Parts: sequence; structure tokens; C-alpha cells
Amino acid sequence: MKNYIALLLILLLGSCSKVTKKDEVEIKKVRLRLASAYPTHIPLLGSGVKTISSRINQASNNKIAIKTMEPADVGGLNDILDTVSTGTIDMGYSSAGFWSGKMPAGPLFSSVPFGPEAPEYLAWMKYGNGLKLYQKMYDQAGYNVKVIPCVMLPPETSGWFAKEVNKAEDLQGIKMRFFGLGARVMERLGASTVVMGGGEIFQALEKGVLDATEFSMPSIDKNLGFHKIVKYNYFPGWHQQATFLELIINKDLWESLPEAHQAIIEMACNESLINSIAEGEAKQFSVMRENVDKNGVHLKKWNPEMMQAFQDAWHDIAEEEAQKDKFFAKVWQDLKSFRSDYRLWKDNAFLPRQIND
Repeated sequence: MKNYIALLLILLLGSCSKVTKKDEVEIKKVRLRLASAYPTHIPLLGSGVKTISSRINQASNNKIAIKTMEPADVGGLNDILDTVSTGTIDMGYSSAGFWSGKMPAGPLFSSVPFGPEAPEYLAWMKYGNGLKLYQKMYDQAGYNVKVIPCVMLPPETSGWFAKEVNKAEDLQGIKMRFFGLGARVMERLGASTVVMGGGEIFQALEKGVLDATEFSMPSIDKNLGFHKIVKYNYFPGWHQQATFLELIINKDLWESLPEAHQAIIEMACNESLINSIAEGEAKQFSVMRENVDKNGVHLKKWNPEMMQAFQDAWHDIAEEEAQKDKFFAKVWQDLKSFRSDYRLWKDNAFLPRQIND
């Protein structure tokens, strides 16, 4: 009897071993092409996608190989969504704010003027209705993509200006690079805005095509050289207190991937969310100090009059957008409702701003 049981165990273990080897054979190596909306030489904003790709490759034991393509390789950032949706490119790394002309609610999933800071925004995205609405936006608009939030940036600077801005009238007629819904606010106050890629901004400032610009955090702006031309750097970044960047994947491709591959990609993005916040928070103060001490930059804070003007214009624009687009209204109401509930926690759990540590 003992020998019989032993024989059964040997046969059973051998069978399990064969199944495991068969499963391993079935999970073939996948080669994916990823188009980035940001030049990968830009720290964090662009280089983050290379880190994500590397971690996916490592975690999958080289079963998922990703080739990252620069914006110019696919005809510019405006083509990324369409090329991923059609399957011409497998994946895209971008911001939903770029698609506002296609989907008005897009910027609400990227950065919101006077919007939530990183922990609150992430809470709505992951544990509120944010991610569900995010995917629904693409589905309703007919885009064949799976979306995963993959990078989160801390507050941006509010912009680089050639002259001081003390009142709304000082914005009249200036030409400025500005992103997302914040651009609508600047236009309401008299500025003329345009969206352009990071690599184009310095030359536009140098040639006078632009008078001012916003782009990102000090550590990222440094690499683009804005401080060499415009010397007034304004804070706080009311237009982008926190910013999500997305990974979009052709949905047919996504559904064809083994669950293990899907889990690895999602885990790499979750890791990236944590690291991007930490890195962004850690690297700003040294650059700000260097800008003042070595580059002749004046760090300026918006006066109360300007902050009120920005906020009033934003509230008007948000309500106008909600009246024009039903899905924008749905997302905007959901975010406002979450923030209203969250305030009970925020007002009681965190130290008041005026208390110094």
C-alpha cells in the first residue's frame, strides 16, 4: 500500500510539473511599442516612462519588452491617442489634458485648477469614482484603449514671466504657453495661450514668439533653461496642484495579455505613482535656491488680488464647461462631491497651514 501511495504521489507531482512547464511555454515574450508625449531626456516627466518600462521588463523576467518612442517618432503628441486606439502603436504615455479638444472632461483626469493636492486626488482616483469615470470617458468617445494612471507630479510653478505681474491688467496681451484648464483662466484674464511641447518653448521665448510660459516643476523647468530668458518665477501653481500622467494601452492588446502580464504592468504603474511623488517633492527646493543664488531669478508669490481673480475666473469656466458637456458635468460633480466629503477628514486630520514644524 505504501509503495502504491508513493507511486501516485510521484505521478501527481510529475503531472503538475508538466502543467507548469506547459504554462510557461504558452506565456510567450511580448514586444510592445510605446509612444511618449514627452521627450525622455526630461527628468521625471519624460524619463519616468523609461523607468516604468524597465521595471515591467525586470518584473516579467524579460517576457515584456517595451521599446519607447519619442514624440517626433509618431508625428507628435497629438497623434498618440489615435495611433494607440487603432493599434498602430501598442501603448502611449501622455496626459489626458492633451485631449481636451476631443473630450472636454479630459483635463479633469490630469490636473484641476484649485484642485486637490496629490493625496486627495489619488484617493478620488483609486477609491472614489475617478478611475471608473476615466475609463468611461475613453469608452464613450469611441477610443479603444485601456487607461492606467502611471505618474503623479507635485505642484508646478505658476509660470515664468519677463516682468512682474501685480494685477490682472498686467496679463493683457501677453503670449504664454499654458496647459489644460488653466489656459482658459489665463485667456479669460486677457492672455493669449498656446500649448507646445517642452522642447519648443525655449526657442519660442528666445525669439519673442512667447512672452511667458508655464511647464512643470522647478527641477524640470531648469533643464529647459527658462531662467536664462525670463526671471520672474511665480508660485503657487494654482492651475496644477497635482498632475496625473497616463499609460494608455490598445484595449484589444490589453485583453489578449495573460493576467500575469496585466498585473505586472499595473504594479509597475502603482510603484511609479509613489516614486514620482517622492522624487518630485525631494528635488524642488535645491533648484529654487540655485535659481535665486546663481541665476538671478526672483521667486514671487501671487498677491491675494491675483489669486482671487484666478479663482473667480476658474469657477465661471468650470460651470460653463459643465453646461456645455454632460460628461464633464458628471465628472466635475463627482469630484466636487468627493472633495466635500473629504474636507471633514482634511480639516480635522492635518495641521493648519500657519503652523511651522
